[in-house]
Amino acid sequence: MSLLQEWREYAYSLDTNQKEGQQFWANYFNVEKGIYEQLLANPDVVVEGTVEELAQKYNTNVSFMVGFLDGINESLKVENPIEEMDLNTKVNLGFDKEKLYYNMVEAKADWLYEIPAWNNLLSEEKRKELFWEQKKSNTIVKEKKVGRNDPCPCGSGKKYKKCCGVNA
Repeated sequence: MSLLQEWREYAYSLDTNQKEGQQFWANYFNVEKGIYEQLLANPDVVVEGTVEELAQKYNTNVSFMVGFLDGINESLKVENPIEEMDLNTKVNLGFDKEKLYYNMVEAKADWLYEIPAWNNLLSEEKRKELFWEQKKSNTIVKEKKVGRNDPCPCGSGKKYKKCCGVNA
């Protein structure tokens, strides 16, 4: 079983309504925030190493590092091979700032997209733009339903029921 499968099976099987699950995720989110604070402090430095080396570098266990790599992968300039990675897989954390911010908003991870370092990386206007762009992406817009006696939207001039609404 790959490291990613192990992480997902264990982490997502925990009941967040139970103390064990709450404690696990609180610990993970604390570690995750710490890693992001370090990455955002030096955004132009592309951190590289094996999964095991990065776990040591960020003073965490391999399992949490795998979870972190799973979370950041879509925000990287070049995605890592997370599906097949093992302890010795070389990975890099070269992230796209805007994509990362957008994905943090999508994940509803306010503890991450509110890290003070963002103030130096993206303008307040850009952060607001990305925030609202992401929020709008989840908005479902229902088009007004055409009534039987309304003019047909095809432009024929006939009533909908006598035109495109026949047998519809």
